[in-house]
Amino acid sequence: MRLPRLLPLLMLPLLAACSDLRATFEIKTSAHTLSLIRVTSYPWQKTAKYSIVAARMPDCMRRHPMSDAGLNAKVEVYSPGNDAWILKQGERMFVVETRTCEGFAPLDAVPDSGLGTLMGVFEMRKDELVFTAAPKVESLPSASSADAAPATN
Repeated sequence: MRLPRLLPLLMLPLLAACSDLRATFEIKTSAHTLSLIRVTSYPWQKTAKYSIVAARMPDCMRRHPMSDAGLNAKVEVYSPGNDAWILKQGERMFVVETRTCEGFAPLDAVPDSGLGTLMGVFEMRKDELVFTAAPKVESLPSASSADAAPATN
């Protein structure tokens, strides 16, 4: 009977199909980051386990579990200020901070002050998890500043 000896080899493709994908948003430097981790254990899974790692090295780093979500779920990152970050995963929202990296909590609703500035989105592209930064909006000069400029001849 060779089947028991071959069974581990037959199971190898199933074990190799698990994935652990990671992407990082560099806040100020490579030492101050938010990293999203997406883990699947089996190839037939339709959802993945997501977690966020808040880091401000060398002072702190902590991994926080988020909700399970679809394989192509996007996670938007907003900055309301004060080293706090709002993560929007579909309809779910979480707040995480990078001052001590300890603070993490689900949000029931959008805060009264709003979500803050959209910094970018973690998303799947082909078979990779990537962070795509939001386009920077350059402020246009106001009409009053244009009126105040001296005329040149």
